[in-house]
Amino acid sequence: MGRASERPGARPWHKGRQEPIIVESLDVAQLIALAAVLGFASGIRLYAVLLVVGLVGFAGWVQLPSGLAILQHPWVIGAAAAMFLVEFVADKIPGVDTVWDGIQTFIRIPAGAALAAGVFGGMDSATWTTVAAILGGSLAATSHFTKAGTRAAANTSPEPFSNLGLSVAEDITTAGLLWLVLTHPLVALALVLALALVAAWLLPKLIRFIARMLRRIFGGDPSSAGP
Repeated sequence: MGRASERPGARPWHKGRQEPIIVESLDVAQLIALAAVLGFASGIRLYAVLLVVGLVGFAGWVQLPSGLAILQHPWVIGAAAAMFLVEFVADKIPGVDTVWDGIQTFIRIPAGAALAAGVFGGMDSATWTTVAAILGGSLAATSHFTKAGTRAAANTSPEPFSNLGLSVAEDITTAGLLWLVLTHPLVALALVLALALVAAWLLPKLIRFIARMLRRIFGGDPSSAGP
């Protein structure tokens, strides 16, 4: 039982299954897909991830592994729902969203690592759990810093619609990834990897743009702050 690839009864997910999905019975590729999606999505909408995972476990649609079972406790679901509402509102307000992202830097990344590790929590393999934590934390950091940088850049525009549009796009992306990983996990994994590559390309540009903006604000660089 120490190796995910040797787990008996591993089977693919199927759309429209009548019986609950048993996470611990999935094969290694599907477990990696779930860990990657939870990590990446946590960097964008952590509390939505916590809420959805808790609800599908509580409803019996998915039998969560022991490492994630705490999320289906009613009190945890209630706390996740409350924080989801706070984040949903805060993320739609220019300026407030950047402050919120700054605070969440210390929460989303370790939470993404913990959720990814929790996918392998029912196993007795410290290796897989550690690898999943590194994967989840790295993907959460990538998506979080790209999101935060994009929103900070959008806040330099006086109109509020680009910020609102980005926020709605993030809501849709998170919901879509969570749905996709429950129906077509390998497609979800491929999409996360593609998004991570795009984020890795975009992030240095965002950092340079924000640095120019800060120099311009503090009078150190009078040049244009275009990306």
